[in-house]
Amino acid sequence: MVPIGEPWPEFNAGISYRDLVRCSDSGATLIEFYTRRYKSSAPLRGWLQRIHNKQIAVDGCVVTDPDAVIREGAELVYHRLPWKEPDAPYLLEILYEDNDVIALNKPSGLQVLPGGLFQQRTVLTQLQRHAGNLEGSGCQEPHPVPVHRLGRGTSGVLLCAKTKLAKCRLAALFADGTSAVGVSRNSDHLQKTTRSITKLYRALASGVIVEDEVVIDHPIGLVRYPGVAQGLYVASPSGKPALSKVTVLERNKQSNSTLVQVEIKSGRPHQIRIHLSFIGHPLIDDPLYGTDGQPKYTDQENVNESFAQDGGYERPEKPVPGDCGYHLHAHRVAFPHPATNEITEVVAPLPPILRMQGESKAVVGM
Repeated sequence: MVPIGEPWPEFNAGISYRDLVRCSDSGATLIEFYTRRYKSSAPLRGWLQRIHNKQIAVDGCVVTDPDAVIREGAELVYHRLPWKEPDAPYLLEILYEDNDVIALNKPSGLQVLPGGLFQQRTVLTQLQRHAGNLEGSGCQEPHPVPVHRLGRGTSGVLLCAKTKLAKCRLAALFADGTSAVGVSRNSDHLQKTTRSITKLYRALASGVIVEDEVVIDHPIGLVRYPGVAQGLYVASPSGKPALSKVTVLERNKQSNSTLVQVEIKSGRPHQIRIHLSFIGHPLIDDPLYGTDGQPKYTDQENVNESFAQDGGYERPEKPVPGDCGYHLHAHRVAFPHPATNEITEVVAPLPPILRMQGESKAVVGM
């Protein structure tokens, strides 16, 4: 396997957020606009600090008066100052690559796409750097992108497209598989639900699972949660259909744990973590999900109004979805190749803690 990746600089370059003032916002003051539209980004005092710190421009001119009135059609730009992102690994291994697809072995602790505190330290950044190094080598499209996501704490196979056509075809396959679960919820799921992409995970669950095989069919939806602006995904009767097949590989009564293989028939965020939690066997050392597919801390306290040096909210004290510590690995992915339609299988070597006794250390293949 070929490694890619360059060390992260100490600070990123900051980031600019642009808005075009709509008719409904015309006549509002600058501070009214930002506190209404981006309340989850910073408290009132934080936005005042950003304005006074010359971080906001209107039509290219810096504005330091929070009571300045904005008009329809004006372009607002908020520049977030450079910051030191949390530690994250930077090396990835190439498991498979051709002219259309590149499959990576993502390490735990590395975010796939920019978001929150991680804007530069992502898989996408290393992919773009790798593509830049290949320019002039015959690669037609030097900007590959992931076509699905893995949680920051999840390791293993991550499929990325190298062309627009490959991206469209692979993304459609992932979406079609998830949609099929909703259509077939009231029938024999495993017989009638077809998913042209197969994803097999290894996970270490808490407790000893008695059944050899468990099919978990429970919807996943959003609830309000402190520190997570868009809401937290949990097991919810009013959520969207989700289907997982759990197969027990090894039970360990001494450590009160179970090594499992999980095949997901849909692709909901944090699906495996939520579903195993729902049946009473959350992932060992999962900082967020407890039992019943719910977070360990459920009291809906008010958001802390304190703010960090850049004006944004401080990191919440409670666990958030990106926190690591659990053991979950995307082990095998099989998919119809976007150019040839031939089934292609990619395997990511297993971390030692997720191997069965006697399982070969060198579990590699395609």
